Amino acid sequence: MQQPHALPPQQFIEPMQSPVTEVVLATAGYDHTIRFWEALSGVCLRTIQHTDSVNRLAISPDKRFLAAAGNPHVRLYDVQSNNPSPVMSFEGHTGNITAIAFQSAGRWIVTCSEDGTIKIFDVRAPNIQRDYELRSPVNDVIIHPNQGELVSCDQNGSIRVWDLAENSCTHELVPEEDTPVRSVSMANDGSLLVAANNKGNYYVWRTRTGQDATEFEALTKVAAHTKYITKCLLSPDNRLLATCSADHTVKIWDASRHRFTLDKTLEGHQRWVWDCSFSADSAYLVTGSSDHSARLWDLSTGETIRHYNGHQKAVVCVALHDVSVL
Repeated sequence: MQQPHALPPQQFIEPMQSPVTEVVLATAGYDHTIRFWEALSGVCLRTIQHTDSVNRLAISPDKRFLAAAGNPHVRLYDVQSNNPSPVMSFEGHTGNITAIAFQSAGRWIVTCSEDGTIKIFDVRAPNIQRDYELRSPVNDVIIHPNQGELVSCDQNGSIRVWDLAENSCTHELVPEEDTPVRSVSMANDGSLLVAANNKGNYYVWRTRTGQDATEFEALTKVAAHTKYITKCLLSPDNRLLATCSADHTVKIWDASRHRFTLDKTLEGHQRWVWDCSFSADSAYLVTGSSDHSARLWDLSTGETIRHYNGHQKAVVCVALHDVSVL
């Protein structure tokens, strides 16, 4: 895990006064707490009491803020201080928020919810900038690496691409009729799109920019698990795909040269595995589970090298940020 560079003055809220934390690892879930960990030792550094259950976590690109998505609010916490209170709140959703992501410059966040909407908020003044309404609960949303599009998936089984310049949906993919799509992920270079569903299958498309619009070429369907896939995530180096499942396992797939063959199965969690996050070098994976714990896995061996224990209920979201801040 890399050493940080000096952090420039914070653009939003107030200037940074203290050195940035090298590695930020946070977990949260149904016990209404957020826990920060020392990643390598497994020591809990700090616990925040949250107002409700936390469904998703996201760390800002500069490691300054942690966004916690619940029902129906997003709370923003200062990672670099011991202040237990949120420094900002984002309002507007009327149901469980199911996903959250920071834009690469940290100026806005995107959220989606069971209320059937996708919203974009300005971090500098927490107002709704965009509001897209769908016909069904939205399970996941990510920001395309080009920063100009969003990709969402929903309970009706649709995957949608949203063009922020056109302010509209430009593509809709339906891999399996009437089968909820639970999670989506894109390669860092935008070349691949992966989507996973409630039947334990994931689908892969090659993406490329055509003369008029983005084109999607179906590559493969993989029957990965016998139960729900709760999360799919491509690694930062685009060589691996992780799938978390209700079958208590995490599977690691070889995505190099678009093969998508099973590399190894991570076994150890005793209940559903809900979320995962890769380290920046793609060598490690953090997972969270209904067994009240999170784990750090060495992907070269498939072994658990750290347990993070302390939550009293399901750990449904994790966030890891160990990239050097320029």
